[in-house]
Amino acid sequence: MSAEQTRSASAQEPGSTRPLGVVVLAAGQGTRMRSRRPKVLHDVAGKAMLRHVLDAVAQLRPARCVVVVGPGQAAVAEAAAPHATAEQTERLGTGHAVQAAHAALGELAADPQAEVLITCADTPLLTAETLAGLRRSRTEQAAEIAVLGFRARDPGGYGRLVLDADGLLQRIVEAKDADPRERAIELCNAGVLLARADLLFEALARVGNDNAKGEYYLTDVVGIARGQGARIAVALGGEAEMQGVNSRADLAAAEAQMQRRLRAAAMTGGATLSAPETVFFSHDTALAADVTVEPHVVFGPGVSVAEGATIKAFSHLEGTQVGPGAQVGPYARLRPGTVLGADSRVGNFVETKNAQLGAGAKANHLTYLGDTVVGAAANIGAGTITCNYDGTLKHRTEIGAGAFIGSNSALVAPVTVGAGAIVGAGSTVTQDVADDALALTRAQQRTVAGGGARFRASRQAEKARRTGADTDGS
Repeated sequence: MSAEQTRSASAQEPGSTRPLGVVVLAAGQGTRMRSRRPKVLHDVAGKAMLRHVLDAVAQLRPARCVVVVGPGQAAVAEAAAPHATAEQTERLGTGHAVQAAHAALGELAADPQAEVLITCADTPLLTAETLAGLRRSRTEQAAEIAVLGFRARDPGGYGRLVLDADGLLQRIVEAKDADPRERAIELCNAGVLLARADLLFEALARVGNDNAKGEYYLTDVVGIARGQGARIAVALGGEAEMQGVNSRADLAAAEAQMQRRLRAAAMTGGATLSAPETVFFSHDTALAADVTVEPHVVFGPGVSVAEGATIKAFSHLEGTQVGPGAQVGPYARLRPGTVLGADSRVGNFVETKNAQLGAGAKANHLTYLGDTVVGAAANIGAGTITCNYDGTLKHRTEIGAGAFIGSNSALVAPVTVGAGAIVGAGSTVTQDVADDALALTRAQQRTVAGGGARFRASRQAEKARRTGADTDGS
């Protein structure tokens, strides 16, 4: 089970049975990223930040989820599918962005029994458990609104959450507007808000833009609702989880935190990581119990490793299934479509692509296997190449169970080597080899007595001639 599946399975049930609408804010330009790609489509652990957020909120089973996109952000809308999208035609603040989602929420937006969760698409570390806890806080404290907060070691530019004597939220103060007493508050705003649906949009209609930026801020809803006598609860989450991404440095920090989370989940699940800080996972990497991963291994998307397998140092895997007891590496590259059977071996400087190795099959070193099926217990010698591409089309190689392919052989696909067959070292095989047959394509060896000595003498003479020519200026 991958770390992501584990988190999903352990997510707490939402603290409310009310209908839930979700608004994910993804319209920001992300100019500090200095990228042609929209900010929210940058990857963390092999998955776009937007998809991390959408997958987290999906575990709450919302009745409707709307992603707010900016003008010209067709790629973001495509990544948000199958969820509805709403376009914020002008970027006039977070409150304005939520209002853009009003129509897409339909009748849910006016339902006093429903609630709306608002979160940002650039917070890839946010978990379903924390969001479920926010819903519980609103229910347990009989609040109309609940805001997610965290205690920061360095509050810096975060908005501060000012509580009243009862521990309810009094107001949110932006850092630039805070006085010295407010700046000393460690409780910060995470930018996630849950509100009774009808109250939220009534308050948003009253939000003004009389501020330095001329924008409509979602946080102003708190003061407006409080002025109407609403109770506003605060739920706490961990600081690392609330981390937003606004720059390449932030993206790297989020990746580092996600990797720490994935490594911890892998070890909790029974895998051994001998140097965990050097291993990099994808969001969906699935390691079974008693898997051993040596230093400097990279897992791309779509990798599962069965019980008892070993991934040796400096290997790179993506789109691969590793069977029980199999061994990979060191320095192996397993590309998409690779399937390794039980107790198979793929050794150092071996590359595979769309290749299946049966139980106990071995390709121990210096080999390329592409578009290939290798039968059980077959042995692939060093330097073997399956020549699968003719410059236009890909072709398939089949190697039978128990076959032996000698070192430095080239198998020119499409070709089949039968079960128990032997291909002599240095052969280039272009025709099928029957079961238990022996294929040899080497030229007849010729040995010339004394030929080595004569060759060296002739080379020395030629060298002397050339040296003399250079000296006399000829």
